[in-house]
Amino acid sequence: MKDLKALFVSHFGDSAGAVHYAAPGRINLIGEHTDYNGGFVFPGAVTQGINALIRPNGGTTMRLYAADLDTYCQQEIDNEVGPEHNEFRYVYGVAREMMAHGVDVKGFDAVFSGDVPLGAGMSSSAALESCFAFALNDLFADNRLDKMTLARIGQATEHKYVGVKCGIMDQFASIHGKKGHLMRLDCRSGEYEYFPWKPNGYRLVLVNSCVKHELVGSPYNDRRNSCERVAAAIGSKKHGVETLRDCTWDDLEQIKAAISPEDYRRARYVLGEVDRVLAVCDALNRGDYEAVGQQMYATHEGLSKDYEVSCDEIDFLVDTARQCGVTGARIMGGGFGGCTINLVDDNRYEPFVNTVQNEYKKRFAIDCKIIDVAIGDGARRIE
Repeated sequence: MKDLKALFVSHFGDSAGAVHYAAPGRINLIGEHTDYNGGFVFPGAVTQGINALIRPNGGTTMRLYAADLDTYCQQEIDNEVGPEHNEFRYVYGVAREMMAHGVDVKGFDAVFSGDVPLGAGMSSSAALESCFAFALNDLFADNRLDKMTLARIGQATEHKYVGVKCGIMDQFASIHGKKGHLMRLDCRSGEYEYFPWKPNGYRLVLVNSCVKHELVGSPYNDRRNSCERVAAAIGSKKHGVETLRDCTWDDLEQIKAAISPEDYRRARYVLGEVDRVLAVCDALNRGDYEAVGQQMYATHEGLSKDYEVSCDEIDFLVDTARQCGVTGARIMGGGFGGCTINLVDDNRYEPFVNTVQNEYKKRFAIDCKIIDVAIGDGARRIE
């Protein structure tokens, strides 16, 4: 914060009246590729995130300095085009969406910086959107918008101003995060519930494979289309089916002969993942972190074999975790690279980290990165 304050003074003359806001990145413990199927996700906010100093400037211009990129932007808020660079389009889009919701956003000055590891799938963009949505709501709204509306403003920013058709999970987690708790979000209804996360004797560790495979075509859309075809096939025989969330195992078996083996496997993964998220909820209520870990491994098996969104590097990291006695491990995110999320016994942490770094380098001739994470609070004003 000393650095941000000094940068604010250097760009805007002084820091009097500047307010400190923060919003986190996120992890997702379990519940992958379930959002567009109306299922559950199970994210938590992390302690890494975006910090910003923000102050109304009395005009109609937003003046922004991105400290990590050493870039500056000055933009009229009512300009229909907006800035060119994404780091500023996120802020501009949030301001415009807040205005569309009736918030009288005026000009402001801001300096921001983040420590969310890039390329790790921890949603640094959602942290940036959530930080400014929370701040502008706090600074300019006469009747403050509720948290879910702020999350949807961040999602709309991605859709309209950046061109990423994301779900709601990332912004939801960044806005609603609560220290010591994970959240089960029902992507169909928008209902959510907090679950205690107090893994005494365990820690969460991400291992970044530092690879991202570019696949021909659209593998994400292919899988989504598979799920929609199965839901449609079941819906033709059963009233009220809109997504796979509305389907039972019996429903799937009854139409197995009418769909392709690939579509069947995709749907089998999704139904299993819905069950696994609910099983993790029960395990957390019991404080049974070994059971949580078993469900994580089962999720990875489904993502690798049925949904086919893993890759050699990620499978190697999960296999190595299992060999090291790690409690649970799986791929985190959309797939084809990125990170694994690992639930690690404290006593196995050092051996695991050393082994996975050495063996991964031997096998693929590249370094993986270890990212320790802790569950923290969501978007907030810091006095």
